[in-house]
Amino acid sequence: LTPPPPRYVTVPDAETADAISAAAVSSRAAACVSQLPGLTSVYAWKGAVERGSEVLLMIKTRTALLGRLERLVRELHPYETMEFIAVPVEKGGEDYLQWIRDSTGGGRP
Repeated sequence: LTPPPPRYVTVPDAETADAISAAAVSSRAAACVSQLPGLTSVYAWKGAVERGSEVLLMIKTRTALLGRLERLVRELHPYETMEFIAVPVEKGGEDYLQWIRDSTGGGRP
């Protein structure tokens, strides 16, 4: 059984974070979204080094929902080029992983 990878998305503010988080959970595209405010990102953009405040979203979902979740995030995300990455999970508590499956309509594998 492969644990579901979390998805990481950065957004510019709490309002966008709340909108994406609520939409992802209410549509069952995600079981949970953790919002980590206070992030400072330094990045290259259009030939310049930029610096900005962001909120990091850690989105817990199933691999099978990647396409659906990405479409949902794109609809609500204001960036021209948004961060949307998946990180593999090597191990997780089986009860927690099952909760993610159950909360996103996955049931037993």
